[in-house]
Amino acid sequence: MAERSSRKTKTWVIVIIALLGFVALFSAVSLFLVKTLYDSNFPQYDRPQFSGFLTFDDMTNYPYTTVQFESGMNKLTGYIFGEQNDKGLVVISHGSGSGAERYLAEIVYFVDHGWRVFAYDNTGSYTSEGASTVGLSQSLLDLRAALNYVKNNESLRSLPLMLYGHSWGGYAVTAILNENHEISAVASIAGYNTPLGLFYEQGKSQAGFFGTIAYPYEWLYQRLLFGNDAGIAAVDGINSSGTPVMIIHGTADDLILYNGASIMAQKDAITNPNGVYVTRSEAGQDGHSSLLRSREALEYSAAKNQECKAISDSFGGNIPQDVRAAWYAGLDKWKTSELDSGLMDQIGSFFESSLLQ
Repeated sequence: MAERSSRKTKTWVIVIIALLGFVALFSAVSLFLVKTLYDSNFPQYDRPQFSGFLTFDDMTNYPYTTVQFESGMNKLTGYIFGEQNDKGLVVISHGSGSGAERYLAEIVYFVDHGWRVFAYDNTGSYTSEGASTVGLSQSLLDLRAALNYVKNNESLRSLPLMLYGHSWGGYAVTAILNENHEISAVASIAGYNTPLGLFYEQGKSQAGFFGTIAYPYEWLYQRLLFGNDAGIAAVDGINSSGTPVMIIHGTADDLILYNGASIMAQKDAITNPNGVYVTRSEAGQDGHSSLLRSREALEYSAAKNQECKAISDSFGGNIPQDVRAAWYAGLDKWKTSELDSGLMDQIGSFFESSLLQ
């Protein structure tokens, strides 16, 4: 009897050890796969050699000053436009995979309407330092560093402060409201509510069932990367600050789903009475970035893309460098970059109304 009980005990010990071994192996593999998937989405982005949109070379009538400031261990590059303007300061936080240069059309709009603008390249983006763009919370850390630069800059700190962010930046400009900064108004375009919410949403999209069951490891990796900053929510900042906030999102956004990880999806949880919500549902102008551009810009770009495809096909998909350079030189970049004036005027009026409060 005692011998049989001893065998059962040994069997259970073996089963438990095997289960623990399986859990440990599964956890190690899962964390490795989560890290691989996550890191692959946040490489370092160089400023492209060719651009179909406005570049700094096109800014001959819009002088700017280049500055540098530190974010963590990295030195970031910033650009100050409209130094003669004193209506207020618009700080622009860009989307992942781009830099301040990609938002020159918005910069021109704000400068033309009397605003001074401070835009910058995030960690690992374009001309800023960083071996990678790190992850979903990095835009918040870099915006925090940018606002500290503003606070310590004598010519900037006295101006009313507006924040404008898209995507990665759309999260940052709302999440930063959890902190003690004097911010007059915020425009968040195509932003997500929490980094983990978007990580989970994109994980399911890219990895299917594994993306669903890997949630604990997604949480853990985000926490390992960013510590307490990993869990900061945009909606909490919007609610705690009372700052006027305009939330803009497109119904066909396939990167940050309108009814998924977006801030817009949390509209009913927002108690800030100064919230304004703009849904973009017009065909072609309801995507992640297309919501910012005019219909004429989208039509022109579509025609030029077809032209580029025909050239590529004629060279078997390998366009010679001189041909590529000539094609980009022939683009009307003011036309490809043209913004939806109605949307931009809404944002501009929203910022101006905050000056009266």
